[in-house]
Amino acid sequence: MSPAKSTAVNTPDDKLHSERVLIVDFGSQVTQLIARRIRESGVYSEIHPFNTVTDDFIRAFAPKAVILSGGPASAGDIETPRAPDGLWQMGLPVLGICYGEMTMAQQLGGKVTASDHQEFGRTAVEVTGESALFDGVWKLGQTHQVWMSHGDRIDAIPDGFAPIAVTPTAPYAAIADEARRFYGVQFHPEVVHTPDGAKLLSNFTHVIAGCAGNWTMSAFKNDEIAKIREQVGKGRVICGLSGGVDSSVVAALLHEAIGDQLTCVFVDTGVMREGESDQVVKLFRDHYNIPLIHRDAADLFLGKLDGVADPEKKRKIIGATFIDVFEEEAAKIDGATFLAQGTLYPDVIESVSFTGGPSVTIKSHHNVGGLPERMKLKLVEPLRELFKDEVRVLGRELGLPAEMVNRHPFPGPGLAIRLPGGVTAEKVKILRKADTIYLEEIRKAGLYDEIWQAFAVLLPVQTVGVMGDARTYEYVLALRAVTSTDGMTADSYPFTHDFLTQTSGRIINEVRGINRVVYDVTSKPPGTIEWE
Repeated sequence: MSPAKSTAVNTPDDKLHSERVLIVDFGSQVTQLIARRIRESGVYSEIHPFNTVTDDFIRAFAPKAVILSGGPASAGDIETPRAPDGLWQMGLPVLGICYGEMTMAQQLGGKVTASDHQEFGRTAVEVTGESALFDGVWKLGQTHQVWMSHGDRIDAIPDGFAPIAVTPTAPYAAIADEARRFYGVQFHPEVVHTPDGAKLLSNFTHVIAGCAGNWTMSAFKNDEIAKIREQVGKGRVICGLSGGVDSSVVAALLHEAIGDQLTCVFVDTGVMREGESDQVVKLFRDHYNIPLIHRDAADLFLGKLDGVADPEKKRKIIGATFIDVFEEEAAKIDGATFLAQGTLYPDVIESVSFTGGPSVTIKSHHNVGGLPERMKLKLVEPLRELFKDEVRVLGRELGLPAEMVNRHPFPGPGLAIRLPGGVTAEKVKILRKADTIYLEEIRKAGLYDEIWQAFAVLLPVQTVGVMGDARTYEYVLALRAVTSTDGMTADSYPFTHDFLTQTSGRIINEVRGINRVVYDVTSKPPGTIEWE
């Protein structure tokens, strides 16, 4: 896929996108967090790879400000990523973060070298200069916690700049040219480990760049409804419901925009959570009165998955079978010309790495790829500008119930990838019941909304046990729960021992086939949140 084009519309009456920030991506693992923090402050932002951002691109994009992201390169090397040379003469406020600060300094006449002392993790910076960037947040002489991740250092700053924060090993931990509104920080304000980072970014967008903050989900909803009506006209739209947050919000938004021109297709794959099918049907068919086709294809999916152990094969089987079943049911809808998808902004920007080449594939995504071409349908993707947290806010704006909007992420391939080893109908049944008990205990303890994601994994391991007076040889169940703000990094949730004992006891007593329960305390990184 080619680099993502701007999704915003640059017209004088487009108030929603009239103030926007361009984020130039140099390959940081946390570039998306920059965009999310900017949007949280009420300003629309877009990410574009550095090698697609030219002087002409910036002028056409017409940003109120530019942010240069971090990245893995060394700005002191000869052949390294650079910001376009014309950027510095455009009169725009520019904030360089980590590598972004380094390349700013290097390009404007400073000097960057590899440091003998690398800084990774929490660091204390001392404020040594007053700056609009720190306005109302940090004061001269104070020390604050930030998050560092760099191996280079700035040895000389360009003319016009002054140091405004230091660490014992980084004399230019933050620099500023107030006259030109150029700022650089060696730390990462976008991550939660820099507690005041969001406020500093808001200072950059609102105090320095003068943004008012027009980006809200209420405004987005009204804007997107108008766009959907213009795109669809009197046509009919098919929407694939999965039971997850994204497709549910798409369906609710489309229904508000075009009413009965929408038909939803819900395919029960047989690897969904307990009671999920009934919940989807009750909400969308009975509550919202949205035309809904419900296809129970559990036997078909489980038959094709029987004994399959390889996680990529599981994903491909589920994806291909879903397309076949969806296409079969959608063909029964007369006159459909559009297909709605829950594509999100990360799906758009993750399709291209910062070098413009293909990103590393960690795992395949379960989606309806290939359907529009096969069915000769036009795509409607009303969420492609949004991050996941924005989708949840939009869901609330649309009146979706809290238990739907706030539900933990659930993978497209469902319980199949929470069954390391071969998938069987019996294992799915065991896992589903255990997972239900686990989530019941979390809700009973009032912990559900504190946790980013919680689930059970049925391991392909059997251990000896004693139940009553009999010896057992049954499965091990692993429990997983993590805290996170974005899913990019995560820590295990610190359950009490009493909670784990209570939950383990219920599962072993109520679920036949499990005689041992363990808790996964691995963080991300080095692990992932899901097991497969």
